[in-house]
Amino acid sequence: MKFYEVASYKEMSRKAANIISAEVITNPNAVLGLATGSSPIGTYKQLIEWYNKGDIDFSGVTAVNLDEYYGLSEDNEQSYRYFMNKNFFDHININKARTYVPNGLAKDPVLEGKLYDERIKALGGIDIQLLGIGLDGHIGFNEPNDVFMRDTHLVDLNESTIKANARFFESEDKVPRQAITMGMMSIMRAKKILLIAAGEKKEAVVREAFNGVITPKLPASILQLHPNVTVIFTKESN
Repeated sequence: MKFYEVASYKEMSRKAANIISAEVITNPNAVLGLATGSSPIGTYKQLIEWYNKGDIDFSGVTAVNLDEYYGLSEDNEQSYRYFMNKNFFDHININKARTYVPNGLAKDPVLEGKLYDERIKALGGIDIQLLGIGLDGHIGFNEPNDVFMRDTHLVDLNESTIKANARFFESEDKVPRQAITMGMMSIMRAKKILLIAAGEKKEAVVREAFNGVITPKLPASILQLHPNVTVIFTKESN
């Protein structure tokens, strides 16, 4: 594992973007596992800037996102599909038909999870998976649990997650209570994992996740078992 503590959110974002751009440049047909939330916005902005300069080409890239709120349509401004389009996909030359986000309106979320895992497998797996981390150690929407959830699945969000995400909604009442999230199997099968975390509040959980006991009570701790993990942390909030 490689661990970098950097001075600023901007430096974290640039370093993460460097790692992702290197993956795309060396493998133009890369499968990128992508994340949402506030942490990766700076990374996406940096990648867009380099794309606009002609330094990186996304035309052969496939993107697979970690999760989606259950009950939100892709054109809902709070959906993660909308987030990805607004903050990344609309600004680069990626083929939208090769950008995948779980279907938040799936009538059968169990089937949706199965099909999502099969799609990732058919793509040959994920070349590099970008992750954030919650204050409770969740990755994707894999919340603290008694077991590590293997497959893409429907999850009930913890109150702490709902409160943390309330800043993106009109009120806490508007935050969906469920989400469809990639499980640990597809995450752990990614060839490389890149985790970014910003803010002093996340320092303790990051260190515990990578230096403490491996336990489903702290989902990110399973990443200790992955052979190729890079962590970039800054105390500066984005």
